[in-house]
Amino acid sequence: MFSEKANNIFQDVIKKYHIVNTVDQPFNNAYDKDANLLEHLLYRKCWIDTVQWHYEDIIRDPQIDPVAALKLKRQIDASNQDRTDMVEYIDSYFLDKYKDVTPKSDATINTESPAWGIDRLSILALKIYHMNEEATRVDASEAHREACQKKLNILLEQRVDLSTAIDTLLDDIHNGDKYMKVYKQMKMYNDDELNPVLRSQK
Repeated sequence: MFSEKANNIFQDVIKKYHIVNTVDQPFNNAYDKDANLLEHLLYRKCWIDTVQWHYEDIIRDPQIDPVAALKLKRQIDASNQDRTDMVEYIDSYFLDKYKDVTPKSDATINTESPAWGIDRLSILALKIYHMNEEATRVDASEAHREACQKKLNILLEQRVDLSTAIDTLLDDIHNGDKYMKVYKQMKMYNDDELNPVLRSQK
């Protein structure tokens, strides 16, 4: 199933990141783009999410230097754009894969595209990893660990449900019961022409 492959890749990415455990570490994709395009995209997607997860931790430091915080905010903005771009690349992969499928006359559209479901699955992998850390943290109180274990159990159940939903959606698209229609995000805040503040600086 597709979701099993995606979840395994996401777990590998998160484990690899935490070996060095710094946002400044170099990125090397484990999958060749030409030989394994989908795996390449999934790996890159989760790496972006993992780095951004830790950006968000750092910027919440109440003692952070304001100049450093502004620089980090710019990095988060750039990361958000990369994240959106990767979602669109993944959807492009599926659009190409199913381009020859003729939807049935009663086919319906889903509330979100496959890649936006995959986006949530990648974030969920990060939640599970870090909640497991908290549930097993030896310097935390027993009450803390128990509370986090309950949350972890819910996250694990959520991963099963979301994985099933994504696999079902892909099967439905393959069988013509659903059809894909992808809308670009058309983000405005990074565009020199659409953001009035950026436009005024030109």
